[in-house]
Amino acid sequence: MQVRRVGSTGLEVSHLALGTMTWSRDTDADEAGEQLDLFLDAGGTLIDTAASYADGGAESLLGELLGASIARKDVQIVTKAGIRRTAQGGVIDSSRDTLLDTLDASLERLGTDHVDLFLVHVFDPQTPLEETLHALEIAVNSGRTRYIGVSNFPAWATAAIAAMATGRPALAATEVEYSLLQRGIEREVVPATDALGLGILAWSPLGRGVLTAKYRGAIPADSRAASDHLAGFVEPYLTDRAGVVVDAVATAADGLGLSALEVALGWVLAQEHVASAIVGARTAAQLTASLAAADSELPHAIVEALTEVTQPHVGYPERR
Repeated sequence: MQVRRVGSTGLEVSHLALGTMTWSRDTDADEAGEQLDLFLDAGGTLIDTAASYADGGAESLLGELLGASIARKDVQIVTKAGIRRTAQGGVIDSSRDTLLDTLDASLERLGTDHVDLFLVHVFDPQTPLEETLHALEIAVNSGRTRYIGVSNFPAWATAAIAAMATGRPALAATEVEYSLLQRGIEREVVPATDALGLGILAWSPLGRGVLTAKYRGAIPADSRAASDHLAGFVEPYLTDRAGVVVDAVATAADGLGLSALEVALGWVLAQEHVASAIVGARTAAQLTASLAAADSELPHAIVEALTEVTQPHVGYPERR
């Protein structure tokens, strides 16, 4: 598996990351363990999780698996904080106390004294960016994390907090959704990260599973779109426009003798601004397909054709 540098930092990661959003909820310990073994055997190092995944269950399961037989030095852990659980549900909270308390709880669940990359999970309009940055600074200076960054931040907030970090630990990365069905980051986030030296971790490179073409015609009973807690996550991409993109991906796949998954993931990995693409799988069999795709390189003409077909609208003020 390829290794890529994250932005202008010294951090190097596998260009495919293992996502754990379904762990301990839809993916049990046996399946998760098999996934982890497959991922590491394929040369992967970067594992993405978050305190909010299954209310900490994903981190706990990852910690159990790592503690059983895997050396800490052989993996790179990304975790995220900034969604506080309340009786009414999740609340966005990137205050200093919440970020640091959440990180401490994550480290305990993971069974480690540090993570490799600590991210603010989502932009919090109620908390000053200076306070959020101070929490990240404390996390680095205390040794709880090696690198810091943000996730799901708009470009202006990414640029603002990165600029505030002058003379302090610099931001290394932003984790954002990116696929042939969601190219919105190309308007302002990508130019901002290029200018600031941040790397991009792309979540849901398969368009929340839709780009695998498994939803063409019907919704499989065992799919995310059929589950009570993930149906709303997939539904935005079950549209006519998305269907056109899926058809284009499927046509390219047929011509190349590849799967739609391999083409969709291959397109994301072909983008120079992507340091790593995060793939989450419910089963080990699903992960195997993504690992195979990581070693495939799409012909330049196919990458260009898919880029043209899915070109996002760009207007004023980005383009005049």
